[in-house]
Amino acid sequence: MDLTDSGTTVTLIAGVALLAGVLGVVIPVLPGLLLCWLAVLLWAVLGDAGGGRWVVLALATVVAVGGTVVKYLWPGKRLKSTGVPTSSLVIAGVLGIVGFFVVPVVGLVLGFVGGLWLAERLRVGPGQAWPSTRHALGAVGLSLLVEFAAALGIAVIWVFGLLAT
Repeated sequence: MDLTDSGTTVTLIAGVALLAGVLGVVIPVLPGLLLCWLAVLLWAVLGDAGGGRWVVLALATVVAVGGTVVKYLWPGKRLKSTGVPTSSLVIAGVLGIVGFFVVPVVGLVLGFVGGLWLAERLRVGPGQAWPSTRHALGAVGLSLLVEFAAALGIAVIWVFGLLAT
């Protein structure tokens, strides 16, 4: 591998950015799906992969847009059917951010789950707080799964494009 070649360098940077994007879906500090798409965009614009790079970029764009739309619509529909309001999710998000800074590594998850449970406890009472929280966490997990699948889809498209060009 010759790193003095600009095409090789761009490919390497795009690959690292794609890996960071896929990990960014699981580690919610990085904008995972956006980072994956930007990596393919960088590779398509600055790389020397030939005309096929635009097909790869178009396919990655379709997957990114589709993944983003499904990520918000499908879990949102599930949340509406369970009756968990947006205000509970906002409270959970705020406490998740606070938890991120208070407790290293696991604070984001602890703060989000604790905040969601607390908001639901205040809203529906102690008996229904945990079932309601579980439903909301299931929807959040579904959203994460959809985004992860889209990020992996973009990575697979890029790898096949890299091999084909």
